[in-house]
Order: sequence, then C-alpha cells, then structure tokens
Amino acid sequence: MTISEAVSKRIRKILINKKMTQYRLEQNTGISHGTMNCFLNARYKGCNLTTVVLIVRALGMTIAEFFDDPIFESEDLIVE
Repeated sequence: MTISEAVSKRIRKILINKKMTQYRLEQNTGISHGTMNCFLNARYKGCNLTTVVLIVRALGMTIAEFFDDPIFESEDLIVE
C-alpha cells in the first residue's frame, strides 16, 4: 500500500466514525470536490502535507492523532 492509499483509507475511516460526509469535509476545508475526490481515491502519487493538515484540522484532530494508526506502521508501506 502506498502512503497516498494509507492516508485515503485513514480519512475515510474517520469520516465514517464521525458520521461526516465528504461534502461536509470539503466545506470545512475549502478543498474543491474534484481535488478531494482525487485525494480520497489516492489518484495523487504523493500526499501534499498542507492538504493533509487542512483535512486533519477539519476533522477536529491533531496531526499526531491522525498518524497514530497501525496503517502507518506497516513495513509494507510504499514510499513513493
């Protein structure tokens, strides 16, 4: 799994847990629908840290909370 895929899966999991829609996340971040779709579908090869920070803040989390997940600890995580 790539880092982009891991970030995408983590965001989707949090959205479900918080019962938040992608639309609400887009509204809270100011990120366009097209860009958010590309981000959540891991179409970008690398994750832009600025975008990740905007999303994490909109989710009401800290960066540490976001990355404190086993998905980011995998030895098989592919760094592009």
